[in-house]
Amino acid sequence: MSEATPRQFVAVLDFGAQYGQLIARRVRDLHVYSEIVPCDIAAEELAAMRPAALILSGGPASVYAEDAPSVDPAIFELGLPVLGFCYGHQIMAVTLGGEVAHSEVGEYGPAQIVRDGESALYAGTPDEQTVWMSHRDAVSRVPEGFVVTSHTDVCPVASMECAEHRFFSTQFHPEVRHTEYGRTLLENFLFGVCGLEATWTMDNIIDEKVAEIRAQVGDRKVILGLSGGVDSSVVAALVHRAIGDQLTCVFVNHGMLRKGEPEMVEEVFRDQFQVPLVHVHAEQRYARLLAGVTEPEEKRRRIGSEFWKVFFDEAQRIGGVEMLAQGTIYPDIIESGARKTGGKASTIKSHHNLIPFPEGVHFDLIEPLDHFFKDEVRELGVALGLPDRMVFRQPFPGPGLAIRIIGEVTPEKLEILRNADAIVREELDAYNERLFEETGERNSEHSCWQYFAVLPDIRSVGVMGDERTYARPVIVRAVESSDAMTADWAKLPYDVLGKISSRIVAEVPGVNRVVYDVTPKPPATIEWE
Repeated sequence: MSEATPRQFVAVLDFGAQYGQLIARRVRDLHVYSEIVPCDIAAEELAAMRPAALILSGGPASVYAEDAPSVDPAIFELGLPVLGFCYGHQIMAVTLGGEVAHSEVGEYGPAQIVRDGESALYAGTPDEQTVWMSHRDAVSRVPEGFVVTSHTDVCPVASMECAEHRFFSTQFHPEVRHTEYGRTLLENFLFGVCGLEATWTMDNIIDEKVAEIRAQVGDRKVILGLSGGVDSSVVAALVHRAIGDQLTCVFVNHGMLRKGEPEMVEEVFRDQFQVPLVHVHAEQRYARLLAGVTEPEEKRRRIGSEFWKVFFDEAQRIGGVEMLAQGTIYPDIIESGARKTGGKASTIKSHHNLIPFPEGVHFDLIEPLDHFFKDEVRELGVALGLPDRMVFRQPFPGPGLAIRIIGEVTPEKLEILRNADAIVREELDAYNERLFEETGERNSEHSCWQYFAVLPDIRSVGVMGDERTYARPVIVRAVESSDAMTADWAKLPYDVLGKISSRIVAEVPGVNRVVYDVTPKPPATIEWE
């Protein structure tokens, strides 16, 4: 936990749950700060962080498995309120003297719980309610001092509590939206049981972050890689508010940006915000670097490594630069398998802003967004005064269009994809705007969160103007999400898809087919490479 972390915060002990990060997100939705910590953290170390409450996440293991994650029993002696979900429910039971047994019948998906008596956790909720279960093991005997507060037909201890010590746990997952009154249960725990206040707001966050940045930077110079994407733009605005012209933004134009992006970056930051900006034209440098490269991770590695080389060159020209600001956010860390969250995620893909510095290069890092989810970053951008057209832009990977082109990156492919992608974004920007006008909500149920085009390394036969063609297909990817941790494919109206297809085929030379990706995350990722 950083020095600027609010004193009133909830520590989420991560036992490897697929919903572990979601718990922290749901707590923040209620304007209470939360952080993920390792499940095996020592009680003494945890106490030093001064959390106001603890939440024990779920996890995939059996509590009796040989390598099952454990918890320091002394955390239950810290005098803190504790709430456990699923595995956290079971580990609380066995750690405090209860028992867990393997059930003959598991519960997966929606289930009906029936409350047993009164409970502060269930205040304001009905006696019967739908929850989301995912378990085979179940608590068979509660620890001394605990009482059962709900059950299902299959699970005799769907929840339990020890009101005296403010220990509560549920076999189900209140953090997922499928649990009917999950938000209410969290509210009851945070505000009713723990007595916390909803003080983690964007205005407070900006004040805290500005103070943190000033304390960290002092009188040193800072350099920042500005791509024009949401993350780097918000970091630029936040750091510039904190330290002014001690910050220099370096915009590396690697030639794989979307249509109109270089012009937009210059307009917003140089003209509107008057941030010191260096525009590096590195298009030819990257073209030579990527010639003949087809493997996705090799493309990422080369682009990331070259990024640092460009930065070293620019830092040398500026002189006296000691710090590098980055737009690292929570999903970056989680997907890269980093230990900063305390989780045990495997590496899905590498991220350019987490690749180590080249030999001989060192900057002290400043990563003010490294514990923010994407939608929180957008909220912060609005509060900082960034224009909506930048704050609500599509997420865009650091390697740019290079990883949306399957196979070798060539000038021909870049031109095709850049133009096709512009059409996808133009049409779906308009679609989202129509939904906003109808609903008054920027992120309504059917709006798209991210959308772009992908160019596969194949050709297909077609007929255009009574002639046979052998040209490239374009894949359209559009998803609904709030934080990039999970996503579902957007259920776009057929007329919208039809217009996108017609325009791409008619307006982009070299394309004769358009297809739509209908795979959620998981099992797929949002990006293709």
